[in-house]
Amino acid sequence: MNISSGGDYEPVFGYSRAVRVGEHIHVSGTTAREPERSGDAYEQASAVLSLIETALKEAGSSLAAVVRTVTYVTDIKDADLVARAHREAFADVLPAATMVEVSALLDPKMKVEIEAYAVEK
Repeated sequence: MNISSGGDYEPVFGYSRAVRVGEHIHVSGTTAREPERSGDAYEQASAVLSLIETALKEAGSSLAAVVRTVTYVTDIKDADLVARAHREAFADVLPAATMVEVSALLDPKMKVEIEAYAVEK
């Protein structure tokens, strides 16, 4: 099952927001959209996690099924802001998680990109 969020980049690059194969759901790297894209790293991360939650719901899952996230930030000094949003979304789940700093994302306003992997039992 392929899930589209209607994002601008999906048709340009030819990918799905999420793909479900059996009980496994892979959510592509997700960034904030306007107007949240102009916000700080916390606002962007919160918006991203909301988009991920929507994709998971469309795939018949939820944030509770997430077992791993990978977060890319353009400034590691924003780690606390991003971690706060992640903690709020996953306080009861505590998935395995990785955060790395990257030199840039697709749009210079983007500060955060998050991938998620869920297993629906």
